[in-house]
Amino acid sequence: MDFEMPTQDDPRRLVVRAWLTEHPFPTGSQLAEAGYVAPHWPPPYGLSADPIHQLIIDEELTRAEVRRPQNAIGIGWAGPTILLAGTPEQKERYLMKALSGEEFWCQLFSEPDAGSDLARLATRAVRDGDEYVLNGSKIWTSGGHLAQFGILIARTDPDAPKHRGISYFICPMNQPGITMSPIIDMTTAHSFNQVFFDDVRIPANLLVGDENDGWRLAKVTLGNERVSLSSGGALWGTGPSALDLVALAKRMGPLDALTRQRIAGLYIESEVLRLMRLRTLSDRLAGREPGPEASVQKLFADEHGQHIMELAKDLVGAHGMLVGSGPAGQLPLAAAGAPTEVNFRRDAYPDVDPIWHYGYLFSPALTVGGGTWAVQRNIVAERALGLPHDVDVENGKTWAQARAGSQSQA
Repeated sequence: MDFEMPTQDDPRRLVVRAWLTEHPFPTGSQLAEAGYVAPHWPPPYGLSADPIHQLIIDEELTRAEVRRPQNAIGIGWAGPTILLAGTPEQKERYLMKALSGEEFWCQLFSEPDAGSDLARLATRAVRDGDEYVLNGSKIWTSGGHLAQFGILIARTDPDAPKHRGISYFICPMNQPGITMSPIIDMTTAHSFNQVFFDDVRIPANLLVGDENDGWRLAKVTLGNERVSLSSGGALWGTGPSALDLVALAKRMGPLDALTRQRIAGLYIESEVLRLMRLRTLSDRLAGREPGPEASVQKLFADEHGQHIMELAKDLVGAHGMLVGSGPAGQLPLAAAGAPTEVNFRRDAYPDVDPIWHYGYLFSPALTVGGGTWAVQRNIVAERALGLPHDVDVENGKTWAQARAGSQSQA
């Protein structure tokens, strides 16, 4: 694919520059109304921008040091699913405020006994007139304590096969009966929560799509999740990138041959990942939903993020064992990737951006969150390579063997 960027006098570029001249410090609402938060979305939420147009907008916003609203789940996961299957009323009510960052979203998918095998979820939603009554528990809910809304899947038909009988809901997080317990990880951050639902009533008009069609929509959400989690920053799209680390390494003076090879390897990985993102972006803007290649991209991006953080610590030797340590040099935008609850002593390490230490402690989660590395490899093996399905531990047969047996009995 040829993604050579247009010239500096390209009309699309000039339009963005003129808008930024009129709005030098744009608010989230102004960016959303201009279509610059998700320019590939259709109007009135975006500009139906093709890949090159979107990259032009990204480049111009970066040059002007304008940051889009931080609402990864609302913009990257909930939004595309509501665009696909939501009612006109749902789109009008939720999409623009998600884009502007006015309303923050979380995801209510994983459960204590349904993580990697998400279809085993046990949270129930029982129809009661114009409402659904929810009971159950969700876990690893990032930002749940800050969110106004969540996307939630629950079982509405317990007698259906596990991949059926699941429905997809918009869940207001202030509903009576919702409680949560914070989960403090080893970075000392309160990012995650366990959420409990005790007779929580959700209006039936917050069902997205058809009842019992939630698994299909969840796959759309997870596909978009794997795309959005695989952008340039090392920590699911936020924080420093490989190029940031390369720039700091250049300032450190002569390096041994092995370290130079590792740095070169990181650069190569970052370029491959950049081209994968462009390919995925092109597919999505051509109307194709993320497929198995989204899992390939997430696999690659997660391990790449771990490689960045491991090398960042190794570059400073034994000093890397200290809290707050990392390569010397400030990365002003990188620190935005760390939760505000992280208590790093900036005064004790004035020459080091503390995101490196936070990132190193957080990086093991990269290959677990959003679908574990093992699940992603199974998706690639089965859907992209056409390999046989895993053995069903309950009957000792592969999925294909089980299907053949049921057909012969029929």
